[in-house]
Amino acid sequence: MERCLILIKPDAMKRNLATTILSRFESQGLKMTALKMLHMNNVLAERHYAVHTEKPFFRDLIEYMTSTPIVAAVFAGEQALEKISRIVGATNPVKAEPGTIRRDFGLDITQNSVHRSDAPETAETEIRLFFTKDEIFDY
Repeated sequence: MERCLILIKPDAMKRNLATTILSRFESQGLKMTALKMLHMNNVLAERHYAVHTEKPFFRDLIEYMTSTPIVAAVFAGEQALEKISRIVGATNPVKAEPGTIRRDFGLDITQNSVHRSDAPETAETEIRLFFTKDEIFDY
């Protein structure tokens, strides 16, 4: 069973979309195994987005992700990453398929409402950044 980290980003939080977005994953048969609301600090944001450190948008991304509380969740299921990719849509909301989270709620390429893990290894690394083993449930 695959697992995937989902982050509800500040733009979605400001528009009260957290539960609307989370319900999209559950309605597609994925099981929520962890959930928390937190305010990312710079250290956590920089570790999470370390792959983008050298990119020109890195500082703006860190500032954005630390601007308001976010919701972090773990969803699990068979082929969870593939299902979640289809539910979330392309990074750029303009290029995302109709009916995807980013097309329906995203404002631009940064403020695209949700982050998702993109590979099994990435998912496990990202999940460990946000959750301890005791905070993840198997039921």
